[in-house]
Amino acid sequence: MSTASARIPVLVTPREKVVIEQKARAAGLSVGEYLRRAAQSFTPSEDESALNAMIGQMLKTTGQANRAIDDALAFVEASNSRIAAMEKKRKAA
Repeated sequence: MSTASARIPVLVTPREKVVIEQKARAAGLSVGEYLRRAAQSFTPSEDESALNAMIGQMLKTTGQANRAIDDALAFVEASNSRIAAMEKKRKAA
């Protein structure tokens, strides 16, 4: 194994730091070794991939829904303007 010589700064909350330190101590490892091993063993599961795909689809459809709502509101505004003009014209007659 080669000697570690590159740093990866990672910010965590004070509580996360305590938990990581406790887990490393319980495993008999330094925090650095614990995090290296955890990172090497992590592989996103199929569930995570499926969840990420669903999130992507949700973001896409949310954007489509927002655009449809904006179009509907613009249509209603234009309709209200036409109605107001017709009412004004009727009152003037």
